[in-house]
Amino acid sequence: MAITNNNSKELTNIELSIQISLSGLSFCILNRKLNAIIHLNDIQFEKKLNPLELLDRLKGLFDSEKLLSYNFSKVIVVHDNDLSTLVPETFFNEDYLADYLKFNSKILKSDYITYDRIAENKSVNVYVPYININNFIYDKFGAFTFKHISTVLIEKILQLEKIKMNTRMYVHVHKNHFEVIVVENSKLKLFNSFIYRSKEDFIYYILFTAEQLNLSPETLKLIFLGAIAKDDPLYKIAYKYIRNISFGRRNDKFKFDTAPKTTYAHFTLINNF
Repeated sequence: MAITNNNSKELTNIELSIQISLSGLSFCILNRKLNAIIHLNDIQFEKKLNPLELLDRLKGLFDSEKLLSYNFSKVIVVHDNDLSTLVPETFFNEDYLADYLKFNSKILKSDYITYDRIAENKSVNVYVPYININNFIYDKFGAFTFKHISTVLIEKILQLEKIKMNTRMYVHVHKNHFEVIVVENSKLKLFNSFIYRSKEDFIYYILFTAEQLNLSPETLKLIFLGAIAKDDPLYKIAYKYIRNISFGRRNDKFKFDTAPKTTYAHFTLINNF
């Protein structure tokens, strides 16, 4: 598929979405004119990296992937870490970003702190992005958009739940961690993230969250997103305790040159467009 013209590396109507974490990175390229994802790549690291090592891996990816050498019409970066907190819009003051964050995240004085506004529930997501990654992307492409992964999750799930009048727990699964979003009567009731090392850790945090919200495992509606399938040990142990389990679905209508394994994989990466 031709995605450049003869005179320039400028891509018309071609957009890039990148998701960055210390455990892995992924990216996909959208041809907006064809409404098609023309490339998708997911890389899981053998161990959790530090931010400097992460930057080295990203640089290596840009050196090895020819499609990343072009100038895109739009670039979006999703930062995936647990350094975030939600603040109601009415109580938000930009002068106190560190104060909001320090109560539930370990931050350094040198950390750059920013925020996303979430219109769907009139809140502000305060977080620490990987600033070295942002600087690298800016040097490559100039102005670009970046968000925290929890911003994308909350926005998209609240849009999916807009007219639903019950309580649902969404669990967005990654290799070593997951996010939990609980929605009650179309409103956000809880967001949290957990690190797990075993399937027992995984189900413990889900059941603990349910218990704190007085949600019975007998009636709880649990919806999985991300890197999980029915033959996964995580799914099997969850099904031992929670019977009402289903899989979510990305709210996209793209065509794919190579489709993802499921309709709920890469939920934040693809829904970022």
